[in-house]
Parts: sequence; C-alpha cells; structure tokens
Amino acid sequence: MDFTIKESSALYGLLAETTSDVILKTDLAGNIVHASPSLERLGFRVPNMLIGPRLLDLVAPEAREEVERTHADAIAGLGDEHWVEFPAITTDSRQRWFEIRTRALTDESGKAYGALSIMRSIDERRDLEAQLFAATYTDPLTKLTNRAAFISMLEHMVDKEMDGCLAMFSIDFFRTINMKFGQTTGDEVLVVFADLLREMLRADDIISRIGSERFAVLLPRTTPQQAEAICSRVIATLAELRQKVGESRFAITASAGVACIGESLDSTIERAEMALFVAKAKGRNRLEMERAGRGVSH
Repeated sequence: MDFTIKESSALYGLLAETTSDVILKTDLAGNIVHASPSLERLGFRVPNMLIGPRLLDLVAPEAREEVERTHADAIAGLGDEHWVEFPAITTDSRQRWFEIRTRALTDESGKAYGALSIMRSIDERRDLEAQLFAATYTDPLTKLTNRAAFISMLEHMVDKEMDGCLAMFSIDFFRTINMKFGQTTGDEVLVVFADLLREMLRADDIISRIGSERFAVLLPRTTPQQAEAICSRVIATLAELRQKVGESRFAITASAGVACIGESLDSTIERAEMALFVAKAKGRNRLEMERAGRGVSH
C-alpha cells in the first residue's frame, strides 16, 4: 500500500528515515495496515493480509496498556508525541526492547483516520545502560552491590518507613591476612565471605560490600530477633569452616553488628557501626545487637 502525500509529510515530520527504523501505519482501532520490511528483519512476523495484526500484538503483555494509551492519545491529538519504550516478544521467543513514537493521520477536514508510528530497536542502548549501571553500583571483586548502591537502597527504605534491620559485617584481622598471605589471598577471602552471605541469606536480603573488609546487609521486614538468628548463623558457619584460600587452609571469622532501620539513614548506620565496634571490642568472632547485653559469642 502506497503512502499518500499527507502520510509522507507526516512521516518525514515525525522522524528522518533510517534503515533501522520500522514504519507502521495503523487504523483507528490499532490494526496494522502497513508495515515496512524492516519489521520482519527485526524478528517480527506480519501476515500479508489487508488487516494485519494489531499494534499490541507486537508488545509484551506488561507494556500493552501504556502503548495502547499512547496510540489513543496520538489519535485524539493529546500528548507530545514522545518516545515510549516497551519490551516485545519476537519470533525467536527472545524479549527485545523497542521504542515507538506515534502521530495521528488526518484527512482534509482534520478528522483522524489512523496513525503513523516509527519503531526502533533499543537493545544495544539498554545493554550499554545496564553495563554502566553495573559499573557504577557493583563491586568488581565480589559482584555484590557497592556502597553507593547500599546508601541508595537504605535511603529508600528509610523514606518509605519500611520495617527491617541493618547488619554490618567485618572480616576479623583482615589487614593481618593481607600482610601475611598477600593481597591475592585477601581478595579470595573477600570472595569466600561474599559467596557465603549469598548462600545463607534470604532472596529478599540485600548484600553490599561497603568498604575494604566490610559488608552491609539490609534485612527488610525482619524483626531484631529474626535478624539476630540469621546473622548468628552466618558468624557461626564461617567460623566452623576452614577455607582453602590460595595455598593455605585456615579459619576465617567475622564480627557483626545489627540495628533496626530507624528514622534517618545516618542514625541507622551509626547504630549498626556502634554495635559492630562493640562486637570487635568484646573479642571479635561474634554478633552484637544495638542494645547492650544482646551479643552472641561463638
């Protein structure tokens, strides 16, 4: 089906053509009545029929409402013709990401009879964004989230007044391990402890490496008693294992402090750090709650 002069004008006013763009013409109901060949090159299959699939058939279920609303707004002359990102399921069953921008098609009287859309793949851009996010918020050694991510997540929990606890862990005598066995062995110790935390903590718990030998764990919707039990198991299990690290096999121990998530980020961190300081002062290889007398020795 050829484009009319009016449709061509709308197309060029919407976006300059590129070979990676998909051009879609839809009727008022959102049925695709024309699709450029690039649609199939991107992994979509469009039947060769007068009225093809609906625009929403290209969109993953979780994004259909937003795409449908954007299409309706364009036909009604509402909105600012902005780009809308959405996941799509292609013929190879892979979920790929696209963005779409839509403009109404109108007759000589100004009445809308359909819409013209430009759709393009944004998989590469999203991959780059994901890599940038990982580089910004991930500790490269342990692959845990880093201090910046931890602060952001704790701040969110505080702002939302979410119940839960913060646990601070510190590997005992880590500087001595580095000096005696070398930094490579020290790095292996950090990875061993990070893997133990992943294995022993719950799926909802958020684990971050926040310093040289320090780790923070956010325990959402957890009472102090539950947090004490969870973290005590970590301390006890670590002490019972004699890990093979580098050329040596030796026990690794850690100290921990736990505090309830309170009314501010600073006070929550301060109370957890104070509990950790008390645990170290009482001999290390132990857990200390933020209130005196609740330490657990191993």
